[in-house]
Amino acid sequence: MDGWAPAGLTAAGLDSSSVWPGLLRHPWYLLALLCLVQILCWTAVPALIDPAPPGDVVEGFMWGREWVLLTYKHPQLPGWLLETSHLLTGSFRWPQYLVAQLTISSTFVLVYLLARDMLGQSRALAAVLLMPSVYFFGWPTPQFNHDYAQMPFWAAICWLLWRAGRGGGPGWWLALGLVSGVGLYAKFSTGLLLAFGALWLLRDARARSRLATPWPWLGLAVFLAVATPLAIALYRIDFLPLTYFAARDQWVTEHRARLYYIGVQMAGLSGLLLVLAISGLLRRSTAPEVPVERSILVYLVWMGFGPATLIMVASLFTGTGESWGAPMYNLVGVTVLAFLGHRLGAIEMRRLAICAFLCIITISGAYAALRWTGCNVRGRLDAVCWPAEPIADEAEAVWHAAAPGRLDIVGGDTQVAMLAGLNAYDKPSIFTDLDTRFAPWITRQRLRDHGMLMVWPGHDVPPQLRTWLGNLPVKTVLFNWSRTAPPLAISFAAIPPGTLYPQLAVDSRARHPRN
Repeated sequence: MDGWAPAGLTAAGLDSSSVWPGLLRHPWYLLALLCLVQILCWTAVPALIDPAPPGDVVEGFMWGREWVLLTYKHPQLPGWLLETSHLLTGSFRWPQYLVAQLTISSTFVLVYLLARDMLGQSRALAAVLLMPSVYFFGWPTPQFNHDYAQMPFWAAICWLLWRAGRGGGPGWWLALGLVSGVGLYAKFSTGLLLAFGALWLLRDARARSRLATPWPWLGLAVFLAVATPLAIALYRIDFLPLTYFAARDQWVTEHRARLYYIGVQMAGLSGLLLVLAISGLLRRSTAPEVPVERSILVYLVWMGFGPATLIMVASLFTGTGESWGAPMYNLVGVTVLAFLGHRLGAIEMRRLAICAFLCIITISGAYAALRWTGCNVRGRLDAVCWPAEPIADEAEAVWHAAAPGRLDIVGGDTQVAMLAGLNAYDKPSIFTDLDTRFAPWITRQRLRDHGMLMVWPGHDVPPQLRTWLGNLPVKTVLFNWSRTAPPLAISFAAIPPGTLYPQLAVDSRARHPRN
């Protein structure tokens, strides 16, 4: 398989000094070029167009600076990566987009490695060239969150499990255990892929025979050692992520149609079908079919489509977020090439490459156009339209004019308070929903010692904030954010150190002693 060349590519073509045959002789070059274009386009475009990061990214930054293992929503590996990117660059403007594209490009490379082992270099390259046509590898990627942080882990687990199950040495099993454990820190749903992998390991005779050696069990020990701190942290916060999941499930069920999730997944794969048609891989070919091992097909279908299919079926009965399937389509290109690879020739490969680069460039260009017009022409206040830096500058000015010391805590309307704290020089902590269950880094003593800045949209004080503010002065500032829409009103109120706070809101931890 590794020496296989695309059908119809002549020896003379391979010996030519042109760039294209050279790229085919060295698939790593074309793969590197694909990753480079992906990184450049999807880092530069949102960094230049979006005044504020997407909502999940702001949340990740604010939680990442607390360096906790787990919040009431998810494990915090994405937050750690975001905070690290800020510490290395000093910016909140572009590094988060670079981190997102590094995870996407890493996924491309890991998928290539798996496909190369199964199908050879050329088909592996073709499989990766199909990936930019899948919605989940393009438009949503600027919002780096737990769904996208999982992507390279899912691809790595699939590759490592295959190599280990095919007779790989102890290093493959130990790496599998380590990557599987760390993958849970990206999101708990990585456990779904691990469950499918365990079932495959028990079913496949060759892989099952490896269980008679000590290496799979050492890999399991590594996995348990890595995952145990996360399990302890989950217990200590009273399994709040499960409560969050139930609340999210209820919201989606009430606000989305039953077929909404499946419809989004099918729409996200429609670009792949279009590229297959354009490339000619859907046409019948006279080239002799090179059979692929049945065990390979079973593995790809099971690991590549099993989790996605299960979630689609579950979505008919429960509320499922539309981006939850993002890491579940890593193997779709490999699976397609496993069945249609005999139709791949020089023309088809060239068309796949052109389509891949066009997908990246045109979709990122469309993102720029639609985001800019959405904010400035349509006047739609999306998360990326908020004037993040001016809000943070005003927040610090209000605080330092009213209270001594650094701005240590921001609260109020959580979304706006996060924006106020994101770019602030003092790097304050967010008091999420003014509830210590959701922000365990906030304590009564810390509030008393350092005070807090309240931030919310609009002029009027929301009812839930009145008991906190009392008769404190409120400053409302108008921020320009659109060329056509009216300015945005944001209100600020500084609660100075030494203030007494509402008992119930701050002492909610007493009702959850394991927090």
